[in-house]
Amino acid sequence: MDAIENIEVARENREILKGFYSVLKDADPYLKLVFFTGVSRFSKVSIFSGLNQLQDITLNEEFSTVCGYTQSELESVFEDRLKDFDKEKIKVWYNGYSWLGERVYNPFDILLLFSEKRFRAFWFETETPTFLIKMFMKNRYYIPELENLEVGDEILSNLDVDNIRVENLLFQAGYLTIKDFKTKGNKNLYTLSFPNLEVKMSFNDFFLGYVIENISLKDKTEIGLIEAFENKQVEKLKDILHRFFASIPHDWYRKNDIDSYEGFYASIVYALFNGAGLNVIAEDNTNKGQIDLSVFNQDSVYILEFKVVEDKEEGVALKQIKEKRYYEKYKGKYQEIYLIGIEFSKKDKNIVSFEWEKA
Repeated sequence: MDAIENIEVARENREILKGFYSVLKDADPYLKLVFFTGVSRFSKVSIFSGLNQLQDITLNEEFSTVCGYTQSELESVFEDRLKDFDKEKIKVWYNGYSWLGERVYNPFDILLLFSEKRFRAFWFETETPTFLIKMFMKNRYYIPELENLEVGDEILSNLDVDNIRVENLLFQAGYLTIKDFKTKGNKNLYTLSFPNLEVKMSFNDFFLGYVIENISLKDKTEIGLIEAFENKQVEKLKDILHRFFASIPHDWYRKNDIDSYEGFYASIVYALFNGAGLNVIAEDNTNKGQIDLSVFNQDSVYILEFKVVEDKEEGVALKQIKEKRYYEKYKGKYQEIYLIGIEFSKKDKNIVSFEWEKA
């Protein structure tokens, strides 16, 4: 995986690994059990061709809790440590990994949490998924889609250097986990999502760090967003977002050629809100369609719609929210509902219209 961007080197490494694993086949008379574990599950044909009797237990419910702490294990084994923490907060931050069985905690996070006694993205800080982010940009991937990504068996099991898919890497490296599983006809369908707050917040933060190198500006932007939502200062959101998009280097757009599609701008705003740790739902379903982004804070909900226009404002974003009555989903559930329509200009590569009102 370290050499994946140099395909020739990656292929050479694949051949070396084939030879390495083929030794085990010759040693079969002397082996009772061999257990393989690692990040990326490459297809048998590419690396394990010398071994033809492997059983993949990644999605075997019998072994689903082998690599993490269950809730009962956490509460019994670490009972003396838990008295210093809010158990629900620990669950939101570090629980959620699923392989068709009980959801488990990341052991690395739990042990460091008890050691340092503060919440932090311990596991994520050991990872550098730059290659993934580059793939997103190259393929114009819609980041909010990661919250509810539907895939089949082939996405979860097959990986080869000649056929790399973003979905494979995200699942196998732990950035996405199984949220739901169902069978339709003879087809297995998996819904993938971020496992917990640590991964969701950190992954989106890393994505922003790739787009803009000014880390202090990114952090300042996220703090500004938190304060704006806490104080219900909707008008401030316009200035905060405008400054952030203005700080994205012009060369960055030219290299990627993705500034003309709506999903890019929605992905940036989505990543900003999640990087700030806000409670967000992307593509929020209603009986009239999908809300681009819903943000929840205390007794309020903010409904956002994004549009890309050629040059000047057209007023279509807020109009769509009102015409499709997206706000009806939250009537009676929240004291205040804010409708926000944002339009981005292809020419200026920034916000040209920011309209809002209370429902």
